[in-house]
Amino acid sequence: MCDNGLVKTIHGHHHHHGWDNSLEPVTRVAPGATLELECKDSGNGHFTPASTTDAVASMPFDKINPVTGPVFVEGAEPGDILKITIDSFRPSGFGWTANIPGFGLLADQFKDPALALWNYDTSSMAPAMFGDHARVPLKPFAGTIGLALAEPGLHSVVPPRRVGGNLDIRDLNAGSTLYLPVEVAGALLSIGDTHAAQGDGEICGTAIESAMDITVTVDLIKDTSLAMPRFSTAGPVTRHLDKDGYEVFTGIGPDLLQAARDAVSGAVDWVAREQRMPVEQAYMLCSVCGDLRISEIVDVPNHVVSFYVPRVVFN
Repeated sequence: MCDNGLVKTIHGHHHHHGWDNSLEPVTRVAPGATLELECKDSGNGHFTPASTTDAVASMPFDKINPVTGPVFVEGAEPGDILKITIDSFRPSGFGWTANIPGFGLLADQFKDPALALWNYDTSSMAPAMFGDHARVPLKPFAGTIGLALAEPGLHSVVPPRRVGGNLDIRDLNAGSTLYLPVEVAGALLSIGDTHAAQGDGEICGTAIESAMDITVTVDLIKDTSLAMPRFSTAGPVTRHLDKDGYEVFTGIGPDLLQAARDAVSGAVDWVAREQRMPVEQAYMLCSVCGDLRISEIVDVPNHVVSFYVPRVVFN
């Protein structure tokens, strides 16, 4: 805790759009401090409940993925690890999913913009309705949690990095702990890109993008090397999807990326056909609830990638 035992709140207007170790910290905290950060969605509030598909084309791409911060952690130095315990989320109740032309695993197949809007109960966190087609179980998490890089200058917030950033790991939910290597004094922690739900792989490039507040506790592990982010979970990670089993589609070949594309294509086609829904909607639905996994990587020259579609969303 900090501020005489109170949680330190970082308001959403303290945000930035790239990693830069010259940014002035919005606050300084001691190890052990608990922070509540107000996080904008990845579209920076561009989409509203009244938005139409036309809004996809007008999204300001130079302002996407805003992250709240940076926070200076006293005593953090290069060679340390910043330990970030994710305590809780306070979701907004509104979200969006979009197919953005030129973005996503199957961008060459889905060239037109598409948009799905979501409303969910922030008290019960009941599965969110996807039109008349499906009900998606929710699992809030922050898609982007990262520290400043040692290299000077502004670095894009879009790709994931060795100091974290846009990891988009669904299992970084409440109760999990993320460990990031510190490269600059104070670590300079920033968080954003909060999601109400996402499948592993985020195949269309967006999840249920949803603004929310996140509460975390930060601590230091001194003089301990860490090459890449690692995290621990508090328990099972797929229980919200496992209830009714899965329909699974595979891609097989020498190229992992192409195998992933083949697996996803099979899944999207099946969902569209079986649920009698537009294929663009099936693609977005798979992005928020389906899981892309490497099933086999040692029997060269071919590998197996599988895409799991949870049946619970249709039942």
